[in-house]
Amino acid sequence: MSDERDLITDLIHHPYQPPAGWAAVPPGVFKASTVIFPDVAALRGRTYTAKTGYTYGLRGTPTTYLLEERLATLEGGSYCILSPSGLAAIMNVNLGLLQQGDELLLPSNVYGPSADLAANVLTRWGITHQQYDAMNPADLAARISERTKLVWIEAPGSVTMEFPDLPALVAAAKSRGVLTALDNTWGAGLALRAFDLGVDIVMQALTKYPSGGADVLMGSVVTRDQALHLKMLKLHGQLGLGVAANDAELILRGLPTLALRYHAHDAAARQLAAFLGSQPQVVQVLHPALPGSPGHAQWAASCSAAAGLFSVMFDPALSQAQVDRFVDALNLFKIGYSWGGPTSLVVPYPLDDMRADRKALPGHLVRFSIGLEAVADLQADLAQALRALG
Repeated sequence: MSDERDLITDLIHHPYQPPAGWAAVPPGVFKASTVIFPDVAALRGRTYTAKTGYTYGLRGTPTTYLLEERLATLEGGSYCILSPSGLAAIMNVNLGLLQQGDELLLPSNVYGPSADLAANVLTRWGITHQQYDAMNPADLAARISERTKLVWIEAPGSVTMEFPDLPALVAAAKSRGVLTALDNTWGAGLALRAFDLGVDIVMQALTKYPSGGADVLMGSVVTRDQALHLKMLKLHGQLGLGVAANDAELILRGLPTLALRYHAHDAAARQLAAFLGSQPQVVQVLHPALPGSPGHAQWAASCSAAAGLFSVMFDPALSQAQVDRFVDALNLFKIGYSWGGPTSLVVPYPLDDMRADRKALPGHLVRFSIGLEAVADLQADLAQALRALG
């Protein structure tokens, strides 16, 4: 360090560099806005569209590149883009691939905020949408027009958990040259191989199972097609969608235990769903892996596992106040949105506001996300809360 420079200057421009060769189980966490270039030629020669170098923190760091590559492997894809939430990832797909005059098709059981995005944001830019019957591939085929450019698929449907005929939906879109995007948050890259079924784009809310800690928001978009990837990556950069290094670190930390946690959630959820299905107050269990749930045969044909998420329909003879009393009486199940974390969650949903075909599901819907608590304790909690129904 120079005797002539101020101490602060020497602290900022300190010559020490740690030795190369560091290796450990967890990957390094790199935080940066500014990226330093060795010379002007490097400054002018690098591009953010390929992972051959770094240009700016928003465009990627060693930490985010590593996470993107691992997620692409998880989904069986080739290219991955990270966004600050699952909804941001959905927006990245829609705005990256659609333009004024295009039409978007959404399933009738679509994730609510995705429907809101289409109805109240995309329409302002001249992008229209329709909803198709998720359980009727013929209805999807009938709604596709020359203006249709993208079809979203939910597997299973949000909250009501119907599992569609994925190959038939994909085939209906492909026969007309329309792209398909699957929300694979429920499958987590483990329950089904979406690209093998012909899906073009796979999105996940990493907030759920890849994180596993209920402590980070992030989304991903994976594809095998470089041209599609570059379209969405360009929009991603134009919107300034970035993720924090510490958030990427949390997802990287969660990935090694993803399969262990997912299958534990799955086993516990099936046991508790079966228990609730045996109770007189419950008229239907909505869990794709259980016989009698809408789309169970389609789930069995496409999937090898199921998430720890299910809904039940309480007897329509009960009042909403009684069902709310049941939810309030739960101790281990906490009232809150999202899922995939260690703590079991419960939410009563107002189906009248969510589904046009309300008569297909009579009663009161309550959704459960099963955490990692002991199953016997969760079942005991459900049993005592059922007594509160009166």
